[in-house]
Amino acid sequence: MNRDWNRRRFRSKCLGRLMSCVGKNTKSQTPRFFQWHPNSGRPCFPYLPCLRPCLLSTVFLPGITMQSIEHLYFHIPFCPKLCPYCCFYVEEGSKNKNKAFLDALLSEVERAADSYTLRPKTLYFGGGTPTALLSGQLEYLLSGLRDRLILDDLQEWTMEANPATVRAEKAQLLSDIGINRISLGVQSWNESSLKTLGRVHTGTQALKTVEILQNAGFAALNIDLMFSVPGQTLQEWEQDLATTIALNPSHISAYCLTYEEDTDYFRKLTGGQFVQNEEHDARLFELTMDRLGEGGYRHYEISNHCRPGCESRHNQAYWEGKHFLGFGPSAFSTLPGVRLQNVCDTAQYTQRILAGGDAVSSREPLDDLLRLKERIAFGLRMDEGLEAQLLLPWAEATNEFERIGLLEKSGSRLRLTRRGRMLADSVAEAYV
Repeated sequence: MNRDWNRRRFRSKCLGRLMSCVGKNTKSQTPRFFQWHPNSGRPCFPYLPCLRPCLLSTVFLPGITMQSIEHLYFHIPFCPKLCPYCCFYVEEGSKNKNKAFLDALLSEVERAADSYTLRPKTLYFGGGTPTALLSGQLEYLLSGLRDRLILDDLQEWTMEANPATVRAEKAQLLSDIGINRISLGVQSWNESSLKTLGRVHTGTQALKTVEILQNAGFAALNIDLMFSVPGQTLQEWEQDLATTIALNPSHISAYCLTYEEDTDYFRKLTGGQFVQNEEHDARLFELTMDRLGEGGYRHYEISNHCRPGCESRHNQAYWEGKHFLGFGPSAFSTLPGVRLQNVCDTAQYTQRILAGGDAVSSREPLDDLLRLKERIAFGLRMDEGLEAQLLLPWAEATNEFERIGLLEKSGSRLRLTRRGRMLADSVAEAYV
């Protein structure tokens, strides 16, 4: 979705903590290595991550300068309803708060333009639910950004959307202003799963929204799906995949539900109302790879599949370690040698910006070792893998992963095998 936004407790001093936020259920889990199920031969500890752009945007690699920033993220924290599994910084907004917030967001961009050369190639609006803003508010914000940014080099302008907050008029407005990619948070077409997830839309409504967006001219459409929903059967997930493929979106993100601290779902898990079944999770992940591959989608990142040439350029910039700026409450920025996060409070963010200050609440230095570890972890998530020479300091572990069939060579690169993709966090732990 890491859909920059908050990880309120995200203050990783090493990649292990970062991965614990996104690849496991909670940061407090004791890291476990994998094992194979004695009967089925399937992994008992599959890595079925839920990596949203919010977290991916915290990666920094060497070789970047301050001359130009080409990737910008905007966090719109407002939602029509708070989902019980969501741990991102969101809130239910009012019209008055929204107006002040938009003014603050535009002011923050103006100040950034005074300090950096902003020539964006990608813009990403996440949350929260950006389309929860009224049409007039969206026009005010997006037109204001057009007045403040040089968009001659812009290649991709993404906005996340909830099916319950998109009408034909709003979709056309977004298209006319210049949004050229929509990421639609469907999660499921199944009414029972949607009810379990606490979503405000129905499957029928989501289907109608896809039609609206396609009619408005959005050829680049991502559909977000979620599996391992409590009570979800293999057949229900297979039908979700079939329905999605039939709609022919250019991109599909399929995330495994994770139980994050400070959410209703985590409390239900620890209270025994929900039970995890790693064997079932593994079957769902395998089914995802099989059905989307058969449907002509390239599995270019563990949680992301696309038609040829339709990769998310914004997310790829994160994974490749490009520097970027994040705007809005809880947003992360990555600059040479430092990672910043804005305050996780809309009222404080708005007040501080409109008072002429900045909204930064934390700064974390990024040393070479951390950057290398992050490069390895995110590189392994990609189907192209990464240069084998980066793993030389961990030759013993790398050789063992090759021996047991989790890593394979592809020219000068190393990448996860199909089996390795199901255990990607176990592999990553060996390098952190």
